[in-house]
Amino acid sequence: MGHGHSHGPAQQTGPFPLPGVSNIIAVGSGKGGVGKTTVAVNLAVALAKMGFRTGLLDADVYGPNVPLMMNAAGQPRVLTENLIEPLMNHGVKVISVGLLNPGDKPLVWRGPMLHSIIRQFLQQVVWGELDYLVVDLPPGTGDVVISLFQTVPLTGAVVVSTPSDVSLQDGRKAIEMFRTARVDILGIVENMSNFHCPHCHQEIDIFSKGGVERTAMQFGVPFLGTIELDPDIRKGGDTGQPVALGGDASPHAKALYELAKQVVTRVAEVKKNAPGDILHVQ
Repeated sequence: MGHGHSHGPAQQTGPFPLPGVSNIIAVGSGKGGVGKTTVAVNLAVALAKMGFRTGLLDADVYGPNVPLMMNAAGQPRVLTENLIEPLMNHGVKVISVGLLNPGDKPLVWRGPMLHSIIRQFLQQVVWGELDYLVVDLPPGTGDVVISLFQTVPLTGAVVVSTPSDVSLQDGRKAIEMFRTARVDILGIVENMSNFHCPHCHQEIDIFSKGGVERTAMQFGVPFLGTIELDPDIRKGGDTGQPVALGGDASPHAKALYELAKQVVTRVAEVKKNAPGDILHVQ
């Protein structure tokens, strides 16, 4: 990847901040099946419930599940000059590749097309003023992720992993990728951690809990906590009613609000430690 920055009047390349958007948080994972989208959706809803102006960009071009989980259907309105208005639901502004490609046909994207669609989504969607824009990345460490880094400056990334060893190896890859791209890692979250049996009320450790926290320590990245394996969380996603809608008093959403608070704290830390010149790059 070339990193040439032209300083003349020639066409400048990114990353350019999105006007009006204070923080862009990428939610990524090394592989699929770790509940990354569930975490991204509930994080966005929790932030909105906490009073922040929040947007959610579904950049997972291979399996755009955000419209289902956010109960957001319908074509986004096209305003003038190719500008797209995001849909709004559950207090969150939402845009997804899935909304532009209705139906269940899987999309076969090539690298350059991906690059341009991510750029369009970031630059042609009228987000307005946002405190947080949460971006649900495709799993893995491929093209989309890289083109996102090149298009806008990310405030930081949240890595989602499950406690199983295989997932952890992939989580490590995701950490390495964000580091290589010089994206601050807000932290790593352990999803589908343990299971409270509704019948015997015992905590059942399905995937060997605690692995993610060890990995976080090993890599020197913050551990953002655990989210248990909870059928209600999945049900909320399947019905388009994310559990975070229940508010932080809801037992099913408690861990997700803890995560949202951790993210807010980490964003503040990252910004405090950022070199000052980042703020007024023109």
